[in-house]
Amino acid sequence: MPAGLNRALLTVAGAVVAIVLAIAISSVAIIAAGASPLDAFAAFFDFGANERAESNAIAAFLNRAVPLFIAGLAVAVGFRMNLFNIGVEGQYRLAAICAAYVGSTFTAPAPIQIAVIIIVAAAVGGLYALIPAVMKVTRGVNEVISTIMLNYIAINLTSYLVRGPFAGQRAEGQLTTSTPQLPESAMIPDLNFVFNWFGMLAPTRGGGVWGFLLVAIVLGVVIWVVLERTRFGFDVKASGLNGPAALASGVNPKKMIIAAMVLSGAIAGLIGLPEILGDRGAFNSNFTAGLGFLGIAVALLGRNTPVGIAIAALLFAFLDRAQGALQIADVPPSVITIIQGVTVLLVVVANEVTNRLALRLEERRAAQQLGGNTPVEVAA
Repeated sequence: MPAGLNRALLTVAGAVVAIVLAIAISSVAIIAAGASPLDAFAAFFDFGANERAESNAIAAFLNRAVPLFIAGLAVAVGFRMNLFNIGVEGQYRLAAICAAYVGSTFTAPAPIQIAVIIIVAAAVGGLYALIPAVMKVTRGVNEVISTIMLNYIAINLTSYLVRGPFAGQRAEGQLTTSTPQLPESAMIPDLNFVFNWFGMLAPTRGGGVWGFLLVAIVLGVVIWVVLERTRFGFDVKASGLNGPAALASGVNPKKMIIAAMVLSGAIAGLIGLPEILGDRGAFNSNFTAGLGFLGIAVALLGRNTPVGIAIAALLFAFLDRAQGALQIADVPPSVITIIQGVTVLLVVVANEVTNRLALRLEERRAAQQLGGNTPVEVAA
């Protein structure tokens, strides 16, 4: 059997075993919480009692997956360079408020208006990620520590800006503060027409299916090409695996650290745009939080590949969407967090086990082809 097929089969088998174990462990947690596992898992597939409710549930599912996918891509770029960019949380919040404010200060044709907002978001996210990158290459500061501290700064700075310099006029009785409302030309049209293709009613909540879904798909393809089919992607991976060896071959690891962190931050800057350009039309004080941290789990579950990250984002969105149905079934919503955590943990462990098994099989095959008896003889 070819080595590539062998590794693929081991990976699939490991994923299946991990998911089965995750279901078993989650069932124990559900029983411990005093609920029925059957009722809980049935709630996950409960998309509503009528056609309109089903459409709204599907739209909420897809809308949740889009920012998770972008967050996973941002984290994965750092992982390729062996960098742990925990600062995605702060980078996307700061980028979202800056982009929303800048976009509200002028009116232009839709393509220009949207393009400027996206560029501002990517630039702010990239520049904020540049800070820990420079600290690492110049002073050797661990990016985990620096990005955690910068998260606190970004979160509190964002809270100050939305209540101060970037605040718009608050309507009477409104409890939240927000940036000025974006003009209509800044809003990306929804994709609700897709429901008509399948004979379904269009969703009516949350602006329908956000049009930024198409941007996310294009972004995923671009990142795949950059990381897998370009010299830059090869240099990033080589520098992350072995900096001294990359330096000996003519690659500057310090420059690659800066490039990878800035690219990771630029992608992170786009995480908040689906919500702003598809529904809210502004950044407000109760803007969706925690997407950066979830992106870490999504990237790990997706094995740092755009296709894997897309599947992981859909899985997380599928679980998150079921919170309302779980409450109706008298199942604690915390079960979702347990399932997500157990799934990520087991899949990561399964990946490590299958990689080691695949490597051992490849070494044994190479040893047999060279006439040796053990993989040790090949290494020698």
